[in-house]
Amino acid sequence: MPGFDIFSVDTPCYAVDERLIEKNMRILRSVSERTGCRVLLAQKAFSMYGLYPMMAQYLDGTTASGLYEARLGYEEMKGKEVHIFSPAYRPEEFEEITKICGHIVFNSFSQLKRFLPMLQKAASEGRKIECGMRVNPEYSEIETEIYNPCAGISRLGVKVADFEEEYLDSLSGLHFHTMCEQGSDVLERTIPHFEEKFGRYLPKMRWVNFGGGHHVTRDDYDIDRLVRVISYVQDKYGIQVYIEPGEACALNAGFLVASVLEVFESGGYSHAIIDASAACHMPDVLEMPYRPRIIGAGERGEKAHTYFIGAATCLAGDSIGEYSFDKPLSVGDRLVFCDMAIYTMCKNNTFNGIGLPSIYRIDSEGNAVLHKSFGYEDFKCRL
Repeated sequence: MPGFDIFSVDTPCYAVDERLIEKNMRILRSVSERTGCRVLLAQKAFSMYGLYPMMAQYLDGTTASGLYEARLGYEEMKGKEVHIFSPAYRPEEFEEITKICGHIVFNSFSQLKRFLPMLQKAASEGRKIECGMRVNPEYSEIETEIYNPCAGISRLGVKVADFEEEYLDSLSGLHFHTMCEQGSDVLERTIPHFEEKFGRYLPKMRWVNFGGGHHVTRDDYDIDRLVRVISYVQDKYGIQVYIEPGEACALNAGFLVASVLEVFESGGYSHAIIDASAACHMPDVLEMPYRPRIIGAGERGEKAHTYFIGAATCLAGDSIGEYSFDKPLSVGDRLVFCDMAIYTMCKNNTFNGIGLPSIYRIDSEGNAVLHKSFGYEDFKCRL
């Protein structure tokens, strides 16, 4: 069971266990303590800022994909580093970015050149900003194309053939992101490709960012290998290494609790309709796609009673998958989906007028404390 009373919460809801978040934080902190690397929270995966003060005790800062995430990290993880990367910056937002971000990573030299005057203005006003360039080592082991930043005609990162060496003096660091939910063995195999193409520039840099996708807090993750890879690069080039895990910060630390609204038979199949939606509340289930684990449930036919679990939306494909249970499902039963702290709250939507799930924080005593709830106005105000 998830470590709290699932009938003490309203459904649908996300329940994030601060004890499990802190467990992940301790693991990430051990990496920075062993290597001297700096660890950032990639807010695109998890941005429940109510937990930022606790997380700030372990992390070195946050990284953002745009102004709003940058502001969130700046305001809620006070005193910590704020990094930002975007494929292209909006001119009307860039001055504010220079006021809150200490590290700004560009996706192209044309972007760097476009904003150099504003960076120079910020420097003249005493704002210290370190600029980086995202590069593409043209190597990755990601099988799902939508998440592969090195796939095909990628728009992410400068390839070595397009690297403009005359602007090296404007850069403090290089950034690459080639991984997704992967182990340190993949990073170890990636580094030679990065070095082959961009290693000659590292002696001129102060830092290198290995990006995200590092599943550091997964049970079978080889942390010793990660430590060796980080130490190798830092020792060889005399630079600071950053990693910016998102999933690893909140991996396996949250749940989505849903109630069964209806059970019926159709065409020889059993269906259960719940008050949670894949399309609205866990978009990666359809986008990735993947089948989330339900506590107490098995694969199709593994247990006595098998159901197609679907949402109360009009989208025909809004189905979470096929699951089996020891007992027949009944209206009012509760289903608990695992690993629902990441890429859920920050990606959910109100398609079809479906309400947003409440958010609960599970405290150190195992109590579910309501963090935030949503209603009709949250749906209406987006339209």
